[in-house]
Amino acid sequence: MKAVNEQGKEVTEFGNKYWLMLNEKEAQQVYGGKEARTEEMKWRQWADDWLVHLISPNVYRTPTEALASFDYIVREGKFGAVEGAVAKYMGAAAMYLISKRLKSRHRLQDNVREDLYEAADKWVAAVGKDRPFMGGQKPNLADLAVYGVLRVMEGLDAFDDLMQHTHIQPWYLRVERAITEASPAH
Repeated sequence: MKAVNEQGKEVTEFGNKYWLMLNEKEAQQVYGGKEARTEEMKWRQWADDWLVHLISPNVYRTPTEALASFDYIVREGKFGAVEGAVAKYMGAAAMYLISKRLKSRHRLQDNVREDLYEAADKWVAAVGKDRPFMGGQKPNLADLAVYGVLRVMEGLDAFDDLMQHTHIQPWYLRVERAITEASPAH
């Protein structure tokens, strides 16, 4: 479907991008019921429409954090000395400025960490205390979507702050362990 977004730009939306194409028997095996399937879709969309937009404003929140982020990118990307320095300083400056625009576009609080903390605690509350994952006894696609968004911040101050100031760490570590145990190399 074609639509016009908030900025007046035409975008293409895929109406069923969160709906897995399963027959009734497969859906029953995977989800156990329509409510679990609908819940998974809702939270996958939330990860795409809200959570992912909290990353850049948080990892590039200050010039110091922007430099730390690009130091990590340059180190992991194995840039040459000159290319690395240019990428680090130019990239950090650009992303710091862009993150301010994103903060405004997504109507984030002055302290963008608060939005990140609220999102994490909202997710933890939705998972609840009676199940280890949104998917029940094992992660579903919503768990993996949220984990994937948060994983990109690992090694940065925003991630450390998130783990320290919210209740998400136990869930995050359970997903990480489930992924490790499910990987073929394990």
